Amino acid sequence: MIRKNIPGTSPFEPVIGFSRAVRIGNHVYVSGTGPVGADAADVAEQTDQCLTLIAAALRNAGSSIDHVYRTRMYLTRVEDWEAAGRVHGKFFGLILPAATMVVVAALLNPAWRIEIEADAFIPE
Repeated sequence: MIRKNIPGTSPFEPVIGFSRAVRIGNHVYVSGTGPVGADAADVAEQTDQCLTLIAAALRNAGSSIDHVYRTRMYLTRVEDWEAAGRVHGKFFGLILPAATMVVVAALLNPAWRIEIEADAFIPE
């Protein structure tokens, strides 16, 4: 199988040594994506930014948000679950991927209230 690394725009990529996404065969694995560019926004806007960045990475890998089959959301505040969930539903309401939402103590950037991972396929 052929592996292709998909870069993103995160300033953390060269420091940590990761790709925004990795395509292996017809699967795309998107790294934990924080709301870069929306650091000071509320959790709904941060969630939208995360998913917008994920959608761009998927396009760059030859897939799309329509082919996501799994997401993982990491929240820093339990009370944000519903606002974040509503935005997730805006993107995935028809697709209904397997999804996990957990609350964590902190994320890499203290201003971030959410970080999201996604897995998708590329149709044949």
